[in-house]
Amino acid sequence: MNEIVMVPFILFMIFVAPLWLILHYKSKKQVSQGLSEHEHRQLIELSNKAEKMAERVQTLESILDAEAPQWRSKV
Repeated sequence: MNEIVMVPFILFMIFVAPLWLILHYKSKKQVSQGLSEHEHRQLIELSNKAEKMAERVQTLESILDAEAPQWRSKV
């Protein structure tokens, strides 16, 4: 009975545990390094798009203020 438990435990300790530890610390290292170069570029691109969208919203609001001054009270 004791051998039935020991064999899977030994296999786990030889194959699964080292792989598990290697992958765990590899992912910890990636998280601690911060954003990758690709992620950083994507973040800058999204930031630029957000700024452009904010400018468009501001332009639309100014047009609406000129054309229909009461539009803000309807919302």
